[in-house]
This record gives sequence, C-alpha cells and structure tokens, in this order.
Amino acid sequence: MITVSVLDLSPITQGSDAATALAHSLDLARHAERLGYRRFWVAEHHNMPGIASAATPIVIAHVAAGTQSIRVGAGGVMLPNHAPLIVAEQFGTLESLFPGRIDLGLGRAPGTDQRTAHALRRTLASDPDAFPHDVLELMSYFQPEDGQAVRAVPGAGLSVPIYILGSSLFGAQVAAALGLPFAFASHFAATMMIPAVEIYRERFRPSPQLEQPYVILGVNIVAADGDDDARWLGSSGRQAFTSLRAGTPIQLPPPSREWEKEVVPFDPGRLEGAPSISIVGSAATVRDGLRAFVERMTPDEVIVVSHIYDHAARLRSYEIVAAAAR
Repeated sequence: MITVSVLDLSPITQGSDAATALAHSLDLARHAERLGYRRFWVAEHHNMPGIASAATPIVIAHVAAGTQSIRVGAGGVMLPNHAPLIVAEQFGTLESLFPGRIDLGLGRAPGTDQRTAHALRRTLASDPDAFPHDVLELMSYFQPEDGQAVRAVPGAGLSVPIYILGSSLFGAQVAAALGLPFAFASHFAATMMIPAVEIYRERFRPSPQLEQPYVILGVNIVAADGDDDARWLGSSGRQAFTSLRAGTPIQLPPPSREWEKEVVPFDPGRLEGAPSISIVGSAATVRDGLRAFVERMTPDEVIVVSHIYDHAARLRSYEIVAAAAR
C-alpha cells in the first residue's frame, strides 16, 4: 500500500470566487479523510488570482474544524515572509485547537513575485543562508519554557511536527542536517529530485523529531474513468501553468481541446532531469504509473496535486488515486 496525501491550492476557477474555492477545499478534505489519505496540506501563495490559500493558517483552521482525524497543515509556510515567532504562535494556536493533527511545512521561497514580496514587508535582499537560522529560531519557540526572554504563547512545549520543503539541493541539506522530514516539490520542479533525495538520505542525522529519513514527493495526478477523459480534464492545469510561467497567472480555466495532450504512460527510466512528475489517465494508467514511480524513488509518502476545473471531477480523481494506492 502506498501512503498518499493531498496538496491543495484552493483553486479559484474562472467564473467563481475565493469563498467557493475555500468551501471546495473543505469538501475535498472531508472526502480525503473518508478515503484514507494521511494528511491535507495547503500552500502559501500571494498575488495569485487562482489561489485562495494566501492566509494559510486560517485555511488550515477552516479545514481542521470541518474534519475529524486527517492531519492538516502547511505545504507550506514561506518562512522569508514571516517572523519565526509569529509562525510559532500561529501554529501553536492551531495545535492547541486541534491537538495531534497539525503539520508545519516550511519553504524558503517567497511564494510570489518580487514586488509582492516587498509588499509583505520583508527585505528583497534576503540571504538564503538565513533560512536554516530562521528554522532553528522557530523550532526553539516550541521548546519547553526554560527562562526564555521571548516565548511563543501558545507554542512553547507543544509538539508541532516540522517539515522542510524544497525544490533544490539546499532544502535537502537543511532537512538532513536538522533531522527533519523532507518534502520535495517534484510536482512542478523535479529536475533536482533524484540528487536531492539521495543527498537527504545520505546526510540525514537523527533528531528528537525523527530517527530515520522521511521523504514526501509531490506528484500531479489527473485521474478519470478513461484516458481520454483524463486528458481533457488535464488541459485546465496545463493552461494555468503555462500562464504562470509567462508571468501572467490566471484563475483555473475550464478544459480546452486546444490544450489537450496525449496520455503517455509514466516512464521511470526518464526521471533524470524531468521538469515535473505527472500522471494523467484512467484508473489502470494511474495505478501503473504510481506504482512505477514509487518503485523507482521509494518515497515514504506521495502527496498528490490535482488541478481540475470541475469540483466533482476532482473528487472523483482523488477516489481513483486512493484506490490505486491500495
């Protein structure tokens, strides 16, 4: 059995709004909980017309309050945008409200463009080397109170699992050195996936949180009852991603015949240098592709992203993935 989780961006579809997107996120989380997914993560992005999860801790609270057992967290919080103390207080509050269910994934990118990063009140000349220091500072706020001059209340003494996110070797090195789980963004930036995972596993040092390396890999999956249906549904995400790469992010558009792409079976022999990891197709196609990917990379967990315009079709896609993982 493959352990699977959900990464949701609370997509705002064309003709809809953020309120509907957030309602759909909660509905998807409840669906994922029933299907046996391990966790439901939302991601911090800013100035994106098609993403409603900018205020990530609030979305996490919304989802956690409407579910019972599934872990809920950030995949992730972009630490350069925030003071570590604020993040510790926010997630200490979440852990106090929903004990034993909150995850804190941390990334070092701003999750937006440079102009918006400036609007977030952080320096544009930030030093990437400061990220490990900020992570350590954040972790210190969760330690039991011991004469600290600055304390996170809530936060101090609470157990909030921290995950390092990355799309390069840097994140792998940080996660390994600190003994934290590592989640790689192979769903959109897989070029360095193989060496990053190798470095993480080779250099991992046990910590109080984790004794052995733990790898989570992102995969785009669009599943439907047939390959042709999945190819059609997958055209929405292709349009949105192309617009994002061009610097003009858009709301998630409806499927388009002009953007359809032939369903190609997943080939584990062509992972080196792959720009992203995507599986599109029927239940059989997804099952075979997911199995081949897991056999090649041996992740501890796969976190699934599904950019699908129609909400019912997205729910169905996650049903198919859950069955494939079993």
